[in-house]
Amino acid sequence: MNSQLLVLASSSIYRSELLKRLQLPFETAAPNVDETPLPNESARGTSVRLAQEKARAVAGNYPDALIIGSDQVALLGELQLGKPLTHDNAVKQLRAMRGKTTHFYTALALLNSKTGNMQTEVAENFVTLHDISDAEIEGYLRKEQPYHCAGSAKSEGLGIALISKMTGDDPNALIGLPLILLIQMLRRESVQLF
Repeated sequence: MNSQLLVLASSSIYRSELLKRLQLPFETAAPNVDETPLPNESARGTSVRLAQEKARAVAGNYPDALIIGSDQVALLGELQLGKPLTHDNAVKQLRAMRGKTTHFYTALALLNSKTGNMQTEVAENFVTLHDISDAEIEGYLRKEQPYHCAGSAKSEGLGIALISKMTGDDPNALIGLPLILLIQMLRRESVQLF
């Protein structure tokens, strides 16, 4: 059984809460990575690059660890939707998304900092919003303030009331950490859950 330290390269409380479900001891470390998409980079490509960069960003402090990096990018048509960060941006995102289906890419990277081995996978989910009104958007944003959430709607919170349909690889991926993929990666590194 692998006894390496497990490190979550994220300051997200949501990713940390998800990882706790696996009942493995872990530490968290903020990766401090610029999440701006590169010119002409696909949404999937952005999510993969950032997940890997987050894992690498903390590796110097953990020379013998399994480091988890994750990033999510939403794609509505040809428009990439990241974290809105402000109320006005969240309003714009939700107005654009209402009545439509958004494709969420949640990339996961697991870096073994001792061996340099990096596993990377992407979970894909599709979320369709109801044809919500401007008043519903404002009411939702006032209550939940999901400004650090790609696509501005938290499926694990009140945002579920905006959603008419969700399909995809792993519902945990929408919250920010694809646990099904992570378990497979950890097994490849000889980590046993039970």
